[in-house]
Amino acid sequence: MQALTLRVDAADAGARIDKYLSERADLTRSAAVRLLEEGDVLVGGASVSKNYKVRVGDEITLNIPEPEPDTALPENIPLDVVYEDDDIIVINKPVGMVVHPAAGNPSGTLVNALLYHCKGSLSGIGGVLRPGIVHRIDKDTSGLLVVAKNDRAHLHLAEQIKEHSAHRIYRAVCVGNVKEDEGTIDLPIGRHPTDRKRMAVIRDPDREARDAVTHYRVLARFAGKAAWGNAFTYIECRLETGRTHQIRVHMAAKGHPLLGDEVYGGANTPFGARHKSLIKGQTLHACELHLTHPTTGERMHFTAPQPPEMTKLLEILSQDD
Repeated sequence: MQALTLRVDAADAGARIDKYLSERADLTRSAAVRLLEEGDVLVGGASVSKNYKVRVGDEITLNIPEPEPDTALPENIPLDVVYEDDDIIVINKPVGMVVHPAAGNPSGTLVNALLYHCKGSLSGIGGVLRPGIVHRIDKDTSGLLVVAKNDRAHLHLAEQIKEHSAHRIYRAVCVGNVKEDEGTIDLPIGRHPTDRKRMAVIRDPDREARDAVTHYRVLARFAGKAAWGNAFTYIECRLETGRTHQIRVHMAAKGHPLLGDEVYGGANTPFGARHKSLIKGQTLHACELHLTHPTTGERMHFTAPQPPEMTKLLEILSQDD
């Protein structure tokens, strides 16, 4: 990570920040916009949108990531294939697998495995590092995602996600007792103002954020016991939108971070310390995927059993004293 600090003088006052950065930090305009969207540009310690107009004396800090790999290479990595045909492939991704290569994760990703398995038959819309990738799930989230094997399928699937006709359903264990049996969290999400690796609920209209809607219902409640220090709730979530870390951010904002989530506050519980061998990041699993086949028009429904570690955790929560 390369850090760069700039101070705005009178000659540049009033310029849009993306234009300012492209001229003063030797970046292309698109690269400047990408840094802004990723939260890698801070003005006075806070993130801003690409429309922000710089002012005299603004101190602008850029965190420029190391360059990503130029391309992804095929690797013979086993895949749990739920369904495959000439247009799509549905994968049950394990905990710990990154979806596509990036700085820090140049290999061993789902894309590397797909390139080997599909022999290059993947859509090119996502570029050489994200071939076929229509939507993503986090490294430590397990479960279903659909990959496009050609551009026509990619466009069709992307439109379904945009129009909310492709449904993604998750199950999770969160900290605390969620009192309502069901509900909807409708809070905009954007980059955290000071920590580029985190997302946050954004209520400031002057900061960049996107609408985010999560529907949840309670599947089971586990009363707090002395050895745990907390109650826990097993929930199901349906995404109406698909923002980065959406369920994790929304549940944390509600006061119920996901068990094991080191980023959003769900990792430091006595129960988590006691059963750390079973908790590998946030306890979140993409269990169902509903979509329309891009060629046949058939409505399809896929399911994936939750990983054994999550099943074992639920058994312990049900029985432990």
